[in-house]
Amino acid sequence: MRRVAVASVTAVSLALGVGIGVQTWTAGERRAAQDAREAARSRVDGALAVVHDDSAVRAAAVAASGTAGAAGLLTDARAALEAAVAQGRETLTASDGQVGADDGPRAALAEQLESAHVSAPTASPALARQLAAAVSAAEQAVHAAVSAEQSRVAAAAQAAQAAQAAQRAASAPRPRASAPAATPDRCATTYSGPAFYTSAPTEGGDGSNGRLPASALTAVSWTRDSRGTPFYLRADAAAALERLNVAFRAALGHDLALDLTYRDLDTQVAMRAALGSVAAVPGTSSHGTGLALDTPELPCAYGWDSAARAWLVAHGPAYGWVSPTWARQNGSNPEYWHYEYRG
Repeated sequence: MRRVAVASVTAVSLALGVGIGVQTWTAGERRAAQDAREAARSRVDGALAVVHDDSAVRAAAVAASGTAGAAGLLTDARAALEAAVAQGRETLTASDGQVGADDGPRAALAEQLESAHVSAPTASPALARQLAAAVSAAEQAVHAAVSAEQSRVAAAAQAAQAAQAAQRAASAPRPRASAPAATPDRCATTYSGPAFYTSAPTEGGDGSNGRLPASALTAVSWTRDSRGTPFYLRADAAAALERLNVAFRAALGHDLALDLTYRDLDTQVAMRAALGSVAAVPGTSSHGTGLALDTPELPCAYGWDSAARAWLVAHGPAYGWVSPTWARQNGSNPEYWHYEYRG
């Protein structure tokens, strides 16, 4: 608005000057015109002064505003830098010993903090912002290193626990597998009673069943029982068995095995008490006469289907030794081990 006013004043002044210049003035008129020009000039100068004053004020205001804004920007930038440095120092302290063997991220953060500390007092807003950003980036790198180390430690602990569990499992006694049920040995003895042995001749015996004296008995030549007692039979039965054994050995490659031969009366009583009716009534056993023998109760060696029994049944009668009818497999008291001398 004041620029318009100055322009108007200038235009008026020029118009007055031109108008006055074309007239023929008298001294008084010239004086009046001079006064008018002075008045006009005074008014123009006043207007110009006002305009200059206004421009100066506005320039001063703009300058003051710029200074205040710049100061505000610098204050804000330095405050942000100070906050970043404080946070970085806190992180540096808390991360001590937490990043494993590689301490590089912490060293980088310490370097950025030192640089910010040195430059902060004179840093421009732009530099302050750059320093704050660098400190924050270095701090984030430390956080990442701490997280990585924590994950590594957790994984190592988990692996160690797994290894310990595996070691405990390996060293723990393992339950033994149940042994398979033993398969019965089909060749084992079929006798399950108490042990009995062949008898020696009865001292002072009267010749009755189970009371045969030494004069009535003869021991076979090739074997004894497990206690060392000879196997005694009546003399004629023993002689026949000697001949039978020679033929048996020639056919099967081994001597005839014996379990019991002569059985005295005391042994007959004991067996009847232990085995019941399976044993003969004492005083009636064919063993008490010295005319019977038992082979071992071994089903594979002398059982019903054995080669030894087949040979004895087929060839024994030629030597006077037979398997009685009652002792046969379909007899009244099957005993594959029992043979008697019939002469």
